[in-house]
Amino acid sequence: MIDVLLAEDHETVREGLRLLVNAQPDMTVVGEAADGGDAITRARELKPAVVVLDLTMPGMNGLAAARKLRAEVPATAVVALTRHDDRAYLYELLQAGAVGYVLKQSPSTELLAAIRAAVSGQRYIDPAFRRSDFDQDPRRRATTPIVTDREKEVLRRMAVGQSNKEVAADLEIAVKTVEVHKANAMRKLGLRGRTDVVRYAVLNGWLQDV
Repeated sequence: MIDVLLAEDHETVREGLRLLVNAQPDMTVVGEAADGGDAITRARELKPAVVVLDLTMPGMNGLAAARKLRAEVPATAVVALTRHDDRAYLYELLQAGAVGYVLKQSPSTELLAAIRAAVSGQRYIDPAFRRSDFDQDPRRRATTPIVTDREKEVLRRMAVGQSNKEVAADLEIAVKTVEVHKANAMRKLGLRGRTDVVRYAVLNGWLQDV
């Protein structure tokens, strides 16, 4: 029997997930959490085989929780369940130690397949992504930053609403250089516009001190 911990802040969604998982002959929900911090506490106590982790939760978000779960409960596999279909989120979760990434808008069979794959030691990525989106070894990516510190700073300032000219003035670089840094970072992360940049910044905690 696969012991599953559900970490999802919306009670209605969590109830639906519980019914889905408990309806499977080889799975059972052993615990639930409504935020990232509670997910860590419950995982320490219950040591489930799999944590199904929402990416966007109050307090500690799913990315931070995934990193902490890998460090503190390494035997527990993490399957991210999220509405975010951006490659940047996928990359970050793989680097954080998640072995599954499933979209909420996909059929429920995808989540069940991801849970079963996780306990078998296999990685499962929602079919909505192309294989090229995730075929690079995340361990190798983790040792080489996806973006440089300067590119990250340009994106962070873009996320809080600064114009290219304002960023250039603050960083004492040319506007053209700002544009190059921004374009390079967005290309590397697979971000398609300012909305993606803002979501990525929130996910990584870049906006907490602004």
